[in-house]
Amino acid sequence: MTHTRRTWLLRPLLAALATLAACSGPSAPDTSRAAAATPSSASNSASTRPSAGSPRPPRLVVFMAVDGLPLRQVLGYRDQLQPDGFRRFLDQGAWFSNAYYGHGYTVTAAGHSIMLSGAYPQRSGIIGNEWRNPKTGEVVYNTEDTRYHYIDHATDPHAGTSPSNYKAETVGDVLRTAQPASKVIGISGKDRGAILPAGHKGTAYMYMSSDGQFASTTYYMSSHPAWVQAFNQARPADQFFHKSWSLLLPEAAYARSAPDGQPWQSDAGNGNRLPAVMGEKLDKPGPKYYAGLLPSPFGDELTLAFARAAIEGEQLGADDQTDILTVSLSSHDYVNHAFGPESRLSQDHLLHLDRYLQSFFQYLDARVGRDNYVLMLTADHGFMDTPEWARRQGRDAGRVAPAQVIATLNRGLSERFGDGRWVTHFSATGLLFDEKLIQSKGLKSDDVYAAAKALAEQIPGIQAAFTRAQLAGDDTATPYLAQMRRSWHPDVAAPLQLVPRQGYMFSSRPTGTTHGSPYEYDSHVPLLTWGPTWVGQGEVKARVEMVDVAPTLSRLLGIATPAQSQGQWLPLPVKAAPQ
Repeated sequence: MTHTRRTWLLRPLLAALATLAACSGPSAPDTSRAAAATPSSASNSASTRPSAGSPRPPRLVVFMAVDGLPLRQVLGYRDQLQPDGFRRFLDQGAWFSNAYYGHGYTVTAAGHSIMLSGAYPQRSGIIGNEWRNPKTGEVVYNTEDTRYHYIDHATDPHAGTSPSNYKAETVGDVLRTAQPASKVIGISGKDRGAILPAGHKGTAYMYMSSDGQFASTTYYMSSHPAWVQAFNQARPADQFFHKSWSLLLPEAAYARSAPDGQPWQSDAGNGNRLPAVMGEKLDKPGPKYYAGLLPSPFGDELTLAFARAAIEGEQLGADDQTDILTVSLSSHDYVNHAFGPESRLSQDHLLHLDRYLQSFFQYLDARVGRDNYVLMLTADHGFMDTPEWARRQGRDAGRVAPAQVIATLNRGLSERFGDGRWVTHFSATGLLFDEKLIQSKGLKSDDVYAAAKALAEQIPGIQAAFTRAQLAGDDTATPYLAQMRRSWHPDVAAPLQLVPRQGYMFSSRPTGTTHGSPYEYDSHVPLLTWGPTWVGQGEVKARVEMVDVAPTLSRLLGIATPAQSQGQWLPLPVKAAPQ
């Protein structure tokens, strides 16, 4: 998408319009949480403009997400980090040690939809990575849209191609409405990691595992700009063919992590031991090799190379018209799914990533200027330890097979209401029912849901089940109900939502681990900021939520808060006055 730059003379007018919009347009912030160390609701809704003494907005906002990175991993390896990667935030910036997602089903699409909209799935409609249409039972992928296709690439019917399912606006959408010449670019190894943060008015580019290129879709443009074509024609993914992923540090440095080659670690793809050679058994690069780059450090290295190309090709941060670049690094999620966050492979991947970040930040310093951009880094969710590893540590943990859950409920419901396949499918973390069967028996749906709830809560490994009536209600006392309510959209979600027991996961696979619960290991994520002109220094211990990011960035940019936002301003440390 090509934008024509506006002159700086237009900025005061546009900022004034944004102030007027802030006074009348956006929803009031969510006041359900304590507002200690944050602005009052009245002051937040009155105007998002910085005070007269505030610095000018940054030329560039670089918003980064490390897919599947719990805060405990960043702090757990802090002594092994480079001085200017993650530690740039920890030592020189402001970081929040108690930042949480407040919804219950913590998965990639939901997390990425929240970051820059401030809206939980109950408002955005992005309840999961995929779900089933409650009326038809058909699978729906979060960013699928068959009206559009990948540029110069084959497109699966359920491939992510547009934000049409996303019922919320983002900071970038508000920025481009107020300042049309601003650019918003989203980049990721995953389609959802690029499309959702880029919003409706940005441009998304995602990694193609078929050939190692990055592509956009026809929702955004008919053909790629010259800089994208040049990047792809250089085939940078091929440089990693037969390259080894090897340990960065001596063996002793990994004593705190689970060794390689454990029976619960997946051995598909590149195997489960280091060193691992990319495409080791292949004669030349192909789809299997390109897909294998994602669960390795090289997937992130390639994504950051494309981010550099975007900065230069789109001239991001080159003038006083604010641009936004979102970069979602996907590889850590793949590594944690396959080997667990407790693994040596995960530890080493994080150390590689730390070095890539250091190089990228230093590039930004030189290209954009340290006083011209703001950095924010977070994650879309955390991760639970692999159940088999957790049991070795003496914890209660396990796997719950979804098919067995459905079979158990159907047996119990058949005993009560007569034979039938009452429960038809899992949908995200909920269950769909055969509504025609319920009607044919002369039953009320809510009665069947309530009976299924009682049965589900007797299954080992399930903590709670919540019915449509509970999710639509206002009970705030029942544990986990508030979180699950934020994950539930009445038009999209299933009428019975399940919460696994702590340490348990819904899976039929014997290896790997996951996320998707309201527990701390899945909801406690990094929230790290840096920008000497705008952000002070230090650890902030007050509890904050990820919905607070969008209103805070909006305030920094002097624009209205996204209309569906449920957040509050983050209590950022005040920048020290010069001596």
